[in-house]
Amino acid sequence: MKYILLIFTLILSACSVKSYEHTSSKIIIIKSPKLKFADLGYIRNSGKSVELELFVAGKAVEKITLNHRVCTSEGCMDKRSFNKEYLSAAYPDDMLQNILLGRPIYAGLKRVQTADGFEQRVETQHVEITYSVNPHAIYFKDTKNKILINIKDMEQRR
Repeated sequence: MKYILLIFTLILSACSVKSYEHTSSKIIIIKSPKLKFADLGYIRNSGKSVELELFVAGKAVEKITLNHRVCTSEGCMDKRSFNKEYLSAAYPDDMLQNILLGRPIYAGLKRVQTADGFEQRVETQHVEITYSVNPHAIYFKDTKNKILINIKDMEQRR
């Protein structure tokens, strides 16, 4: 009986509401062959997971949760499958999570420190990326795969 109670508790805790340490409202632009969005969004994160909630005209239209898997309104999948379906199969598994959090991509490859952040320009056979991060904005553009992610603080929208 004790083991059944323990298993039941573990199952229910997996479905519990996540508690995020940081929440910030942003102007978010995402353009890819399969995703198109430009409006307000919230980025919430804790040590292990990130949640991107997208709004159009004040109404929540999509929620993307990233931890060991990526969950959207269409269901959950592993990060590699998400990249292949929505972004690019050439991207590392943690690419979207690193972009949303303003962390270096490709393990910091070709990272150049700037006065208030950093920039990366990564070119391979499969990607041509310009990525810059500062305290108020994150800009990611992959010209080979036609992907743009632009995240700005609400105060920086003008």
